[in-house]
Amino acid sequence: MSPFDFASAGRIRFGRGVIAEAPEAIAALGRRVFLVQGASARRSGALIPALSALGVQVVPFTCAKEPDLPLLNAAISEAQAAGVDCVVALGGGAAIDLGKAAAALIPAPGGAMDHLEVVGKGLPLTADPLPFVAIPTTAGTGAEVTKNAVITVPEHARKVSLRDARMLAELALVDPGLTDNTPKAVTLASGLDAVTQVIEPYLSARANPLTDALCRAAIPRGLSALRRLMQGEDPAARDDLAFTSLCGGLALANAGLGAVHGLAGVIGGVAPTAPHGAICGALLPHVLMANRDACAGQPDLLDRFDEVQDWIDGSLTERRFTLADWSAQHGLPGLAAMGVSPESFAAIADAAAASSSMKANPVALPSDVLEQVLHAAA
Repeated sequence: MSPFDFASAGRIRFGRGVIAEAPEAIAALGRRVFLVQGASARRSGALIPALSALGVQVVPFTCAKEPDLPLLNAAISEAQAAGVDCVVALGGGAAIDLGKAAAALIPAPGGAMDHLEVVGKGLPLTADPLPFVAIPTTAGTGAEVTKNAVITVPEHARKVSLRDARMLAELALVDPGLTDNTPKAVTLASGLDAVTQVIEPYLSARANPLTDALCRAAIPRGLSALRRLMQGEDPAARDDLAFTSLCGGLALANAGLGAVHGLAGVIGGVAPTAPHGAICGALLPHVLMANRDACAGQPDLLDRFDEVQDWIDGSLTERRFTLADWSAQHGLPGLAAMGVSPESFAAIADAAAASSSMKANPVALPSDVLEQVLHAAA
């Protein structure tokens, strides 16, 4: 067995009701807390007074969209002015990424562009991040247990990462109850992202025995949960999808992703209003097909692709539909409907071929194949 390592949040608490532990856990980490929340403050309504009762001052900040550099800079400025000593993110993947990036950069002597990959200098952090607590309210990105934050840089029309092993959360509180009654369209998009993030690490060139174990447990469970949630609200399915999302975050942080996210990162920069999860869901079946075709003659890899296809067929499509047809049947739009112009496909493919996610893809896919994938997903 080849050597490997495995990094994760300092502590993970999973289960219905664990949100009740948040106030005391946060109060133990800081007395002036920067609270990044999503567009709706409903989820954090009880947290703020509970922290105040413990003598913790809360500085709230709203992340109403996927984080970009101007929003990140505004968050850093506000947090620095308030003299915060801890960051909490309560929301979807966007809020968690913004909180994670803010925790990393509030103590940093330089600006974000010193540390962002691809479009910035990509320098390592020179100061330890503030303590960071992640509380997801959607099941999709697994960002609560990853060591990077994805930020859009409008000037370059790219989504890029801020990445450092010290950015892992001090505490990840995953309460599936916070995802109950998520709208169907959001459940579908974020759920397909969660599923993608256990499929890609399983097929990754960097897969290891621990990530394999997580993905084997989570792929069929997540697919089944998503199918059940398309039929109606189901708390047990919400639990399973939250578990899948958590496993995806753990797996991708240690085994990487692949061509779906290589393409999605570039698309997110040129079509910033397109939901990340929906982009991944539209790309996934076509990337799987392209990767499998490129793996001809590699029996070990082909066996993995066959396993994944069997899980999809058995858990989701039951061999009556392709994954693409099933997703479309439940309302997932294609790339063109999300505002991604076919005229941009060649440039997207060229940029994606050099992305960090593409380095973990099981095989090298040339730009012309990636462009074909984009047309198939349109």
